[in-house]
Amino acid sequence: MLRIFHSLPRTHKVLLLPVATMVTVLGTQKIMGVFGNAENDQQQIPLATTTTISQSIVNSAAPKEAAEPTFSLGDLTQDIPLAQLKPLEVMHVDFISEARADEGSTVPSQAQAISPIVKPAIEPNVKQVAMQLPAEDVQPASDDDGSDIGGTSYEDWSFDNTMDPSGDTELGDEIASEETYVPEWQSYTIQSGDSFALTAERTLGLVYSDVMQILNTVPDQKVLTRWRVGNSFDYKLDENGQLLALRVMKDPREGYLIQRGDETAEFAYSPVEKAGEATQRMFSGTVSGSFALSAQSTGLSNAEVSKLTNILSKKLDFRRDTRAGDQFRVLVESEMIDGQSMDSKILAAEYEGQRMDLTVLRNSADDHFYTPDGNSLDPAFNRYPFQGDYRISSPFNLRRLHPVTGRISPHKGTDFAMRTGTPVDAPADGVVERVVDHPLAGRYIVIRQDNGYTTRFLHLSKPLVKPGERVKMGEKIALSGSTGRVTGPHLHYEVMVNNRQVDPMRVKLPESQSLRGDALAAFKRESENLLAKLDQRDDNEPAIAQVEVKKGDDADDNT
Repeated sequence: MLRIFHSLPRTHKVLLLPVATMVTVLGTQKIMGVFGNAENDQQQIPLATTTTISQSIVNSAAPKEAAEPTFSLGDLTQDIPLAQLKPLEVMHVDFISEARADEGSTVPSQAQAISPIVKPAIEPNVKQVAMQLPAEDVQPASDDDGSDIGGTSYEDWSFDNTMDPSGDTELGDEIASEETYVPEWQSYTIQSGDSFALTAERTLGLVYSDVMQILNTVPDQKVLTRWRVGNSFDYKLDENGQLLALRVMKDPREGYLIQRGDETAEFAYSPVEKAGEATQRMFSGTVSGSFALSAQSTGLSNAEVSKLTNILSKKLDFRRDTRAGDQFRVLVESEMIDGQSMDSKILAAEYEGQRMDLTVLRNSADDHFYTPDGNSLDPAFNRYPFQGDYRISSPFNLRRLHPVTGRISPHKGTDFAMRTGTPVDAPADGVVERVVDHPLAGRYIVIRQDNGYTTRFLHLSKPLVKPGERVKMGEKIALSGSTGRVTGPHLHYEVMVNNRQVDPMRVKLPESQSLRGDALAAFKRESENLLAKLDQRDDNEPAIAQVEVKKGDDADDNT
């Protein structure tokens, strides 16, 4: 009987408990009374009291207006010899299928009342169940009114396995206990307002001491303290929700792996470097408006557009030589890491214009650009040792009046007015001969160029090269300044030919050099593949991107 009782749903148990308790107490009292009388009176036990739970339930469900007499528990008591009693049959108390009494039903007969198998007809609804439960267990049936929305939950759930109608739960618990927890990498995307300390507490399960220990461990704290919305990091947690490993990337290529030690609770880091896959991409475009915007509209990044512009500008004047409708093609090679391009470099470019056609190819031997015939785009010597335009504050003049002493003093160089910290470039390939601090000239550098010329750079704020170091044309060698005896920040630039200072703005500079001999033959063999890719014309390619010219724009202003 208890087994059947335990198999019932919890709601049915709550409804049956008062009735079962009452019947059990009354039945026990009656039997004890019979046995007690038999012992006292030394008589044979003649009687026993039997009844069923179902009759009391049926009686309680009968309408009050019924005129027929109802049976009580006393009416069902029958005097039956104890020797004639048989074991009670198993009752079936199903409260689901037949649990509602019809309004027109009459009082059941006595034969039906004492039937050993009874199916009551009471089907409790939600309100009836709620009335039977304690007040603290009753929950609102709906939140449709929208009031009191919110709150939290308590996860200290406790279930009685014996009350689970599904049966034995010990097997499931045993299987779950045998499963081994395997930590997996998870990803978190940084959102607005996130900080490392806040995310470490909420997501990574770290305390303040762990946060400080990690910040003091990594060499570059900016990786953790300067987050950008939309970036992400990866992490692993153990079965208790504590951090095992954290992987944060500075860029798509490099980052840090922070792990907790096995023997200690401290974190240690190791560098992470992802390998990329070399990929070549072809971009095609038509000039419409500025060349830079037209190139950018093809999908080239800002850095790639800047490189392309610098290469073509050595032979192509964008202000005078470009026209709307001119076409160009660019072959770019870059490393792809997680869908992002890294270390892009231009391999070849072709420009077909109304006023000028130009094809340039990269030579892997010296990393310079040449025409298909091997003619270099780079001059052998740049006249200006910097990028941009700067005013000449004092020209080369052998009869100059010195601004400090007031005497006639030759000025054997050219002064360019520029702010302190402006980059200074090597005008040609060469070797650094001297890096000196002088009381009058300040910090200065001397470079012996490969063509036999010598250059000097005075009044620098910071040299970026050392004596004996080889430099290439266009390489940054120093920052301008105002060291030494000067009236303000500027760059003093000298060019020496046969150990004599000459006017840097008027001296005849060496022409661009061309490849010859074996170098030219190797370049042509390498350039065949690049030229073949530039000549490929795919009719299925998407339409060439164009940029509309806004009103007021000058179509000839293409920079």
